[in-house]
Amino acid sequence: QVQLVESGGGLVQAGGSLRLSCAASGRTFSSYAMGWFRQAPGNERDFVAAISWSGGNTYYADSVKGRSTISRDNAKNTVYLQMNSLKPEDTAVYYCAATRAQGGYNWYPNYAYWGQGTQVTVSS
Repeated sequence: QVQLVESGGGLVQAGGSLRLSCAASGRTFSSYAMGWFRQAPGNERDFVAAISWSGGNTYYADSVKGRSTISRDNAKNTVYLQMNSLKPEDTAVYYCAATRAQGGYNWYPNYAYWGQGTQVTVSS
């Protein structure tokens, strides 16, 4: 069992930056790949970024590639999402999730554990 708690969301102007954090409970955090997804009202839950259990591999949606960086600190049981050059279309609730799948990191059904989400609002 893994419990995930996101933080770091908020209101920011277009062009600004935010760093989201996701703290995980449990002693097996390093055995999970971690992902970030987002969901805007009326939309499906969309993949944002993912990172392998070791941190050696990262994956990004085209919509955030070049503007965002996912990282993890296994000693702190935490995964981060640094988002720069934010746009109004980045406004959504951001969720972190954990999976033991060996691929398909952009497909949300592959993730077994989810946090409650943190709101990111980007004003124009």
